[in-house]
Amino acid sequence: MVKVLALCSHPEILPVVVRLVNNNPEWQATGAGTEEQAIALFTEQPFDVVLLGSGMDEGSENRLRPVFLAINPQVKFIQHYGGGSGLLACEIYEALAAL
Repeated sequence: MVKVLALCSHPEILPVVVRLVNNNPEWQATGAGTEEQAIALFTEQPFDVVLLGSGMDEGSENRLRPVFLAINPQVKFIQHYGGGSGLLACEIYEALAAL
């Protein structure tokens, strides 16, 4: 099972992204709406992929990347800002191929 941490600061979009990721039976997504929540979740259970969505900019990634890499040096980061479930799935598959 591939664990995906989906980050999105828009509370109306986050559950949609989590649902889209969880449509794949081989993936398990958990959502976080803030950097602090993301760090807490990642500390509790290391993830394979971090999906940076709407509202999470390059600054967020720059702050989170070293924290997450210290816990799991193999974690992959994906920036996703929309484009539908097909694009999202392709982005995740591409990141997983790099694992």
